[in-house]
Amino acid sequence: MTEHSSTTVLVTGASGFIGMHCILQLLEQGYQVRGTVRSAAKAENLRQIVQKHSQHTQNLSFVEADLLQDAGWAEAASGCDFVLHVASPLPLSEPKDENELIRPAVEGTLRVLRAANDAGVRRVVQTSSVAAIVHGHDRGKLFDESDWSNLEKPVAAYPKSKTLAEKAAWEFVNQPEVNLELATINPSYVLGPILDASNTSASAEVVLTILRRQYPGMPRLNFAVVDVRDVAAAHLAAMTTPEAAGKRFICSSGNLWMRDMALALKAEFGPQGHKITTRALPDWLLRVVALFDAKVALVVDNLGEVQQLSNQQLKAVLHWQPRSPEEAVIAMAQSFIDLGSV
Repeated sequence: MTEHSSTTVLVTGASGFIGMHCILQLLEQGYQVRGTVRSAAKAENLRQIVQKHSQHTQNLSFVEADLLQDAGWAEAASGCDFVLHVASPLPLSEPKDENELIRPAVEGTLRVLRAANDAGVRRVVQTSSVAAIVHGHDRGKLFDESDWSNLEKPVAAYPKSKTLAEKAAWEFVNQPEVNLELATINPSYVLGPILDASNTSASAEVVLTILRRQYPGMPRLNFAVVDVRDVAAAHLAAMTTPEAAGKRFICSSGNLWMRDMALALKAEFGPQGHKITTRALPDWLLRVVALFDAKVALVVDNLGEVQQLSNQQLKAVLHWQPRSPEEAVIAMAQSFIDLGSV
């Protein structure tokens, strides 16, 4: 028995990149963990993955629930002390209809919050994103938790979905009849170890692109990076720290140019025989590629842009001490190599 063995935590989106790492850390700390999945088959596959990384899967259970359906959510939240609402669609390319992302993000968040409130859950920690903070503003600004993406400007479907979902959450918990605490974690570009080859993340595309040498050089793209293990740790800290209630937390450890990622990977894996391209790719060439590659089209407007993010609130309130961006990049690459993905 541990001090947490009588505490049950619901993790929505259990099969996702962040969700799986949250589950692992919760199990290691002795919590009872209930994960939501969309099918029983997915639950069995997920249990097998978790068993490779944890000896405590006897404390793990699953319930079927879909962000676009009411069924299952009351059962999922019943008896839970906390909810980590991690589930939200993350696209590899811009959808034809933005509501493909917005509907499950917003409606799903409200379903989770209603179920949590009805079940007497103490606190929900929602996985938001810096995408809900930085878009629609002039470049060069230092962003903190007081900032919101400006939806009056043209904004892509994903940041729009994250902004609307987080705003809907704050509006819900601020209703006088709702007795539920909320904190949000707003991660930047999430890297770090992949747990299984079948559960890769959309954020893994950059590291895979470098390892597989899919482009002849490195475009002038800059990423605010955070390790998935530190994102999970932030969720757990926000769940239990009294002062976290009612706060947003930018979760980012620092910035790396894509070429810096390639140089770090070359230094780490070059001696092992992995050939890593580190030459710079001119902007005009990436713009041409974007005409034919939907993944590139998502990022081409960010050429040369540096997101300046303050993580001071996360460090001050939750005593967060993250890994370096380079460590997150190398850990993700190492996991792909170990899994035989490259």
